[in-house]
Amino acid sequence: MRLGAIADDLTGATDLALTLARSGMSVRQTVGIPADPNAISGADAVVISLKSRTIPAAEAVTQSLDAAKVLLAAGAAQLFFKYCSTFDSTDAGNIGPVIDALLDLLAEDRTLACPAFPTNKRTVYKGHLFVGDQLLSDSPMKDHPLTPMRDANLVRVLGRQTARPVRLVDINAVRGEHLDHGLSDKPGIAIVDALDDADLLAIGRAAANMRLVTGGSGVAMGLPANWGISQRTNATRHQSPSGRTLVLAGSCSGATRQQISVAMAAGFDGLQLDPIEIAAGRQTISDALDFATKATATPVIYASATPEAVAKSQDALGRDRAGAVVEAFLSELAPLLVNRGFDQLIIAGGETSGAVVAGLGLKNLDIGPEIDPGVPWMYSKVGETPIAIALKSGNFGADNMFIKAWDLLR
Repeated sequence: MRLGAIADDLTGATDLALTLARSGMSVRQTVGIPADPNAISGADAVVISLKSRTIPAAEAVTQSLDAAKVLLAAGAAQLFFKYCSTFDSTDAGNIGPVIDALLDLLAEDRTLACPAFPTNKRTVYKGHLFVGDQLLSDSPMKDHPLTPMRDANLVRVLGRQTARPVRLVDINAVRGEHLDHGLSDKPGIAIVDALDDADLLAIGRAAANMRLVTGGSGVAMGLPANWGISQRTNATRHQSPSGRTLVLAGSCSGATRQQISVAMAAGFDGLQLDPIEIAAGRQTISDALDFATKATATPVIYASATPEAVAKSQDALGRDRAGAVVEAFLSELAPLLVNRGFDQLIIAGGETSGAVVAGLGLKNLDIGPEIDPGVPWMYSKVGETPIAIALKSGNFGADNMFIKAWDLLR
């Protein structure tokens, strides 16, 4: 194994696996930590997906270390810690504490951090993270229900999460002749600027001798070439299932809400979930199952809501419980829907995807065709039932993603 990756959520793991596969690596993605290192041998890269982005920092550290130890035991030459391209975290973590723990495990004193993903309009300039033309702190991420991002300066953000020095390697250094020295001449964590894919490829080359690399999936673009692996020219073909289609959405991001709106305008059938109603027992699994079964078009079952509606639910139920109620509901609902013939599923939201995949009992995922940057179709089985499933980070995907995804699968 060349690269062993630890992703802090499921959609991020999928995004990274797609990037590595497109760059020529043979990739295996697992849901959770495999018990046996031998079970993940035989691939250039293995991506272990955790659900550690918003859990207490100490638990995230423990899970990440356990995953790293399995990857190292399986022969990984380099570790990659993957987090969101919007650097989702709080002042307590979890990005900084996990980086610290992985560096300690490897007995290393330096790494880089670069969440940039220019294809999806995430760029880092002078240490500041931009979403399109907006600073992160001015984007809809400022109202994220679990990790509101109100500071775009990543040196400051990460500096509040770690005792290690955090410094900037700016765009001039990235595009200079001695980037590798710029990354390795001082201990600590280097926040690295990147404005386009050429910058990411340069950073990847410069990170060849780092035992640990951290960032969004974009910075992984340049890593396969360090092992002489070139971009893939052939694609694996899969037989797609031909049953019913379904969207389950828990993300409250502006992108997901817009995707739902476009789908509904195109004739999809929608059922909005309300955490307060679910908690009170007035909106039930049976209601949702009956709705989906009777729908005459693709059903969209969603808890996505405006920041004001999210705040109302959190005030009534508590911040963590409001999200947990929806996740538990969709986790229980998903396998019942598969039993009713829904075998082509789009899941929107990182936390939602983790809950649904757990409910379906999926352990391994094969990468299929790319719907939008960072969002592929994937293939797995629920028991003996083949399914196609797309796990979408809340902020990812074009407005018409829910519409065009089925055409691509066909």
